Amino acid sequence: METRHLTCIGCPMGCQLTVTLENGEVTDVTGNTCKRGDIYARKEVTNPTRIVTSSVRVKNGKIAMVSCKTREDIPKGMIFDVAKALENVCVDAPVAIGDVVLANVCGTGVDVIATKNVTAK
Repeated sequence: METRHLTCIGCPMGCQLTVTLENGEVTDVTGNTCKRGDIYARKEVTNPTRIVTSSVRVKNGKIAMVSCKTREDIPKGMIFDVAKALENVCVDAPVAIGDVVLANVCGTGVDVIATKNVTAK
């Protein structure tokens, strides 16, 4: 039997969670005050994922960069691959919130989308 201690990031409460695993499977989660804590703990110890935020260049925009993020979470182990894939991305202005700046990043099936509007020069 294995025990892991986590701080939940599912809501602002920041509950201190204790996760019990047996043969790699979660058998118990304690310390959560809401269902999101249970869901977060089970996922975090078996298949951790993250939203990646970054920025990419904008060609002919009023500003040179636009903030972006993955539309959904990706496997935690792919964060640096996604960051590397975004290094040379350049989009044409105008850019609107939600526009895809890189589709299916690193074969994850997840798009990277703009999180800011950028108008053309």
